[in-house]
Amino acid sequence: MQKRRKLNDILLFAGTLLLAIVFFFPILFNIMSAFKSNAEIMKDAIAFPKGLYLDSFKYLLMETEYPRAILNSLILTAISILFMILLIPMAGYAIERHNKRWTRAVFIFFLAGMMIPFQAYMIPLFKELKMLGLYGNLAGPVMIYISGSVGFGSLLYTSFLKGIPREIEESAEIDGCSKYGIFWRIVFPLLGPCTATLVVLNGLGIWNDFLMPMLVLPSGQTKTMIVEIFYYVGEFSSRWDMIFAGTTMSIIPILIVFLSLQKYFVKGIASGAIKG
Repeated sequence: MQKRRKLNDILLFAGTLLLAIVFFFPILFNIMSAFKSNAEIMKDAIAFPKGLYLDSFKYLLMETEYPRAILNSLILTAISILFMILLIPMAGYAIERHNKRWTRAVFIFFLAGMMIPFQAYMIPLFKELKMLGLYGNLAGPVMIYISGSVGFGSLLYTSFLKGIPREIEESAEIDGCSKYGIFWRIVFPLLGPCTATLVVLNGLGIWNDFLMPMLVLPSGQTKTMIVEIFYYVGEFSSRWDMIFAGTTMSIIPILIVFLSLQKYFVKGIASGAIKG
């Protein structure tokens, strides 16, 4: 029995190591190519760089609109995440703590939105953005990201709130704390792992999103980082040195955020899955 367990452990470790190599290789390939010239990449794509070729980074940061695109991506991600943190936890709290017909109906409505693919309502949505004056500026994607995350966010918070005893809130209410005070001072700090999960998942999706900014922000106007990188992909030739340098710079901020919140992210996913 012990030999069989050891064999299973070895096979599990080998499988995990193989998957880690498969997932890490594209990142390694991207970083390696970022320090190579375009000619060097075209000559041998998988070879290690002969030296630290930094002209691509210098050109992107000093001769193009890439710094502005980075700022636009930061603004878009930060504002979207901020409003998600302000609105979605309160929605999940109201649904979980007020189990009535109308709250259940609202919750089902939120979840139903997760079942409809974005491509099905994409064209009517863009027409609506034009009618509201939100097309062509960062406010349009912000509204779409926030509304699109309500369904999953509410599901995440309602699942996590099942493990928080109501007695804590009842004690605070007896002491004279208001409803908003109970939530923001007592309940919301306990939702840290869940909030970290929301920030990582949605922040990663917004930061790396290409389709929404490409369609909502027209050419020649405000562009995000991923859209700016896309313009170096040509029909007949591409500047791979610029593309890999730009994507390498785009990886660093989101990697720092993920490593900072990794512990809370895993805890939030596990707690939500168990309590749900």
